[in-house]
Amino acid sequence: MLTGKQKRFLRAEAHHLNPIFQVGKGGVNENLIKQIDEALEVRELIKVSILDTCGEEKGEVADRLAEGSGAELVQVIGRTIVLYKESRENKKIELPS
Repeated sequence: MLTGKQKRFLRAEAHHLNPIFQVGKGGVNENLIKQIDEALEVRELIKVSILDTCGEEKGEVADRLAEGSGAELVQVIGRTIVLYKESRENKKIELPS
C-alpha cells in the first residue's frame, strides 16, 4: 500500500508520461491485463486512457486493471489512470519513505 507521500511523488513522475494503453469498446479483458502487467515490469509507472466508447465506469476500469495486474492505483484523473508496480528485474523508481 502506498502512502500519501509516495502517491504524490508518483503523480509528479507520471505527469510527463503519455498513455501507452487505451481501454475502448472491448473493456477490460485478460489480454489487456497481461499486456499492462508486462509493461509495468519494464516501466514500473504507466498511464492508461479510457476512451469514450468504453461502456464501463472509469473507477471500475481502474480497479479491475490494478487488481488484475497486481499494481497500485496511483491516480484517476479525467479519463486517465496512473498505475505503479515495483519491478522485480528492472527497478528504476526509488520511492520516498
